[in-house]
Amino acid sequence: MKDELISEIVMELAADVDMDVGELKSKLYMIMHGYSIKLENTDIVIREENKNEWYFKKFIMTKTVQGLSERTLAQYSGEIPRMLNTIGKSAEDVSSDDILYYLAVREHKDKVSKVTVSNNLRYLRTFFEFLTVEGIIPTNPVRKIGSIKVAKKQKKAFSDVEVLKLRQGCKTVSERLIVDMLLSTGCRVSELVSIKVEDIEGRRITVLGKGNKERMVYLNAQARLTLDEHMRDIDTIINPYILPSTRYINSTEHMSSGAVESFCRRLGERTGVRNVHPHRFRRTCATMALKRGMPIEQVSKMLGHEELSTTQIYLDLDERNLEIAHEKYVV
Repeated sequence: MKDELISEIVMELAADVDMDVGELKSKLYMIMHGYSIKLENTDIVIREENKNEWYFKKFIMTKTVQGLSERTLAQYSGEIPRMLNTIGKSAEDVSSDDILYYLAVREHKDKVSKVTVSNNLRYLRTFFEFLTVEGIIPTNPVRKIGSIKVAKKQKKAFSDVEVLKLRQGCKTVSERLIVDMLLSTGCRVSELVSIKVEDIEGRRITVLGKGNKERMVYLNAQARLTLDEHMRDIDTIINPYILPSTRYINSTEHMSSGAVESFCRRLGERTGVRNVHPHRFRRTCATMALKRGMPIEQVSKMLGHEELSTTQIYLDLDERNLEIAHEKYVV
């Protein structure tokens, strides 16, 4: 009962109190330690029609405390309510057959790709595992459903000529900085826009990646020169970010990920390079590093990947690269 009361208080106050959700929850636990909570007012009882909403809110609050990114939380917020609404049952009563039905609807009626269906299944597995741990359901209905096989297509990195075209197509120093930083560090776009001046030490930059995990990335000579030039044009006293928002004067916020993505699309149109987006710069950084001899384990660490298999999907090595490597390493 105490857990439910604390969760409800946190959900009500989270938007209005200037305090980290995890810190707020911890303080409430300390304040209520030693107290016995009894439900006497039936107004607090969770009504049947509100159960799914309550389970979902509690799940999202828990994941917020665990430090998941806003993007991941948004993906959960889109997928889980859609599943519950489509199936039309309380989460307690959802079966494996219901999940299979929902995935079939997504693939055949909604016409989403197998990659999207696979991602949907992963989100649902996490949600129902949470309900299992909380003791709301006895077993996770998704456990009976195997992984969805998705063809792992290797996507292309930019060629050397395309990289030159993109750099030459930049109109301002800040545009060139985005290109050079993405190519040098291999950062995710969300990591790039969050970099503060204080995070930079020489050629080393501390970035906060997925799961709030810090890692070090590095600037090459080209990126350092562009950064030095860029720093002369911005006011770091007013705004601590290297890519400040330009939405209004004297902004203290950083540029949004969407703004960087829009710039990349415009740059592609401007230069005639197809399929220009931030993630392709990340893939190009990884591919160039491997071609120049960086071990794949170090490439994986640079990108912030937990699994080496994830890094392998990123890499774009053509047959000629393999032929040269074969001559070098296979006797």
